[in-house]
Amino acid sequence: MNTKVQAAVQTWANSLSDLVPVLKGIDTTTKMSDIRDSYAKMLAQNPAPAGVKFEAVDMGGVPGTLVTPDEIKTDAVVMYIHGGAYIVGRPDGYHGIGGNYAKMLGARVYMPDYRLAPEHKFPASIDDTLRAYEWLLEQKIPANKIAISGESAGGAMVVSVMVAAKSKGLPLPAVGSSISPWANLEHTGASMSNREGLDPLNSKPVLDILARAFLGDTLANHPLASPVFADVTGLPPILVQIGENELMLSDAMRLATHLADNRVRVNLEVWPAMFHAWHFYATMLPEGQQAMESSVRFIEAGLANANR
Repeated sequence: MNTKVQAAVQTWANSLSDLVPVLKGIDTTTKMSDIRDSYAKMLAQNPAPAGVKFEAVDMGGVPGTLVTPDEIKTDAVVMYIHGGAYIVGRPDGYHGIGGNYAKMLGARVYMPDYRLAPEHKFPASIDDTLRAYEWLLEQKIPANKIAISGESAGGAMVVSVMVAAKSKGLPLPAVGSSISPWANLEHTGASMSNREGLDPLNSKPVLDILARAFLGDTLANHPLASPVFADVTGLPPILVQIGENELMLSDAMRLATHLADNRVRVNLEVWPAMFHAWHFYATMLPEGQQAMESSVRFIEAGLANANR
């Protein structure tokens, strides 16, 4: 990791320093809206590529952003689910990765702006994202022309929303790409301990607080909150990408194994020395660009197979 990336990651790590005191009630003056605004502005420093445009869209009552590349190569679409521990994050902070998907695939990308905890606890985020997916179907976009991708909490929701869609009897998308998924809110994977201090962005005590703020009274092993416990039979092919330095490493590997055990076509990529959602830094980190390209290839192959 070069010095430019190290500085950017440190800025990211520092950007939520006020969040835990606010969630614990220690800080009663800082507003969640200010934390979210600051976080979005920080992530927005990861630039969108040239040749894409952004516009607001109503996804069946869920606000969202549509990313359209200048050169559209396919009538398939991507729904990108942002992360942020279900507490922060909104599409305007994700123009970089959303724009990269749009340009690299030559496809429209939809990014739902789902409700956030602690004001809107589980399952509000999943309900909203499922509604956004259902809206895509209502626009006469066939399920086999839809791919779903996301990172962190959004990476977990790639699987959770498919599970919820299956339970509702909806047709499933063609393919999914899960980046650095926060897949097990029980935090029982070995890497939650042996990567402590090595992961530059996360620590287990903070993740425990964030998970409880999202879950409220819900158990951490609820299958829609922690997809390692979900009934994933019948899901389409899914790519799981995880950085080797991440606290979430073991639980992401567990998610991939769980998918495979239940006969889901799955690719697991563990990227040595990489940190959480390193794709954001594709313009300054070769591994970020390479991981984006791998995700795009997997999505293209999944769409092609689903439309034979």
